[in-house]
Amino acid sequence: MISFLIKGILRDRSKSLIPIVIISIGVTLTVLTTGYVTGALSDIVDQNAKLDTGHLKVMTKPYAENKDQIPNDLALLGLEELTASLQTQFPDVLWTPRIRFGGIIDVPDQNGDTKSQGPGMGLAVNLLNPNSGEGTRLNLDKALVRGRLPENPGEVVLSEFFAQKLKVDLGEELTFFGSSMEGSMVFYQFVLTGTVQFGMPAMDKGAFVIDISDAQRVLDMQDGSGELLGYLPYEIYDDARASEIATAFNAQYENSEDEYAPVMLTLKQQNNLGSTLDYSQTVVSLFIFIFVFAMSIVLWNTGLIGGLRRYKEFGIRLALGESKGKVYRLLLTEASIIGLIGSLIGTTLGLAGTYYLQIVGIDISKYIENSTMIMPSVIRARVSANLFFIGFIPGLLSMLFGTMLSGRAIFKRDTARLFNELEV
Repeated sequence: MISFLIKGILRDRSKSLIPIVIISIGVTLTVLTTGYVTGALSDIVDQNAKLDTGHLKVMTKPYAENKDQIPNDLALLGLEELTASLQTQFPDVLWTPRIRFGGIIDVPDQNGDTKSQGPGMGLAVNLLNPNSGEGTRLNLDKALVRGRLPENPGEVVLSEFFAQKLKVDLGEELTFFGSSMEGSMVFYQFVLTGTVQFGMPAMDKGAFVIDISDAQRVLDMQDGSGELLGYLPYEIYDDARASEIATAFNAQYENSEDEYAPVMLTLKQQNNLGSTLDYSQTVVSLFIFIFVFAMSIVLWNTGLIGGLRRYKEFGIRLALGESKGKVYRLLLTEASIIGLIGSLIGTTLGLAGTYYLQIVGIDISKYIENSTMIMPSVIRARVSANLFFIGFIPGLLSMLFGTMLSGRAIFKRDTARLFNELEV
């Protein structure tokens, strides 16, 4: 019977072509939009995790309460002991310290006078330790525009835009003016070894990167760090595992009277990422529901038109002895086959479009020039496992729902009037 229905669908295109086209378009848009939203969210989460939040972040309680102000006077101390303890308790997590700080970058001329200067945002990471993986995590190798990354103490890399703004060349000395952890004035000379382009306007405007040992020395933070970031295995964020680790760690200091006791936050507890991700998932679900509903209405109308054209066919089948229930079930089976064909075509087209956007992406840099959020300038879609079946939800449900509504006319046929209709 299935083969008979398939032959009927293929041979009589008038009853299947329009529904298949409608389903294919709807499924294509569903898969493409879901893949793009998933890719955008993944990129935002990945960028935030690598540059700011980590999968887990340990700070002192007062630092966490004022972390937007980067209060290094409230930084973690006893960093080595704390890191060793965390590695013992959670050996599957990679822990790496970070220090964020601000100050003035001054470029002297040959006479030692100021040639140019500007405010900069510093990021201190463990660059000189090859086992930390920080250079790869921050994508500094690929982001390098000129020169090389720091290989020795006292070296720095600037964002390319910042370097051009200061009119400084590779090999020249820079002077950093800022304040130490204790609030005293500090200055330190660095040698510019390279420039990078992060691809995020918030950092490209005035960021510079140094090794964390230099920052500890300059800011008087020996064995200290503003933040201690943790990354789960394979650097894939697992909220359930991250929440479990954070809960276990925070329980140790729940009754501590030390006002500078450490506290651990998960990625979703920072930068409003939790509400953003939850909201985005709701939008995707709502988007799929709207497509199912809209296509069901369209296919309902299509089914009604098709039902009118097949009115005599249904009458003949009922007159030959087929029960109304059997005709209705076969109509739903036929609708399922049409929905399956449309969903397969739509999923194929949607995956192709998603893969293209994954490779090429969409450049949104001109829309976020003044943004302070950490997000990539090129948003890419992402081909994930759920895209292979998510399109079948609206594809099959809408066709079945539309057919169920339009197929009710079968049960309204009056057998006593069939022969009068057939004689006309």
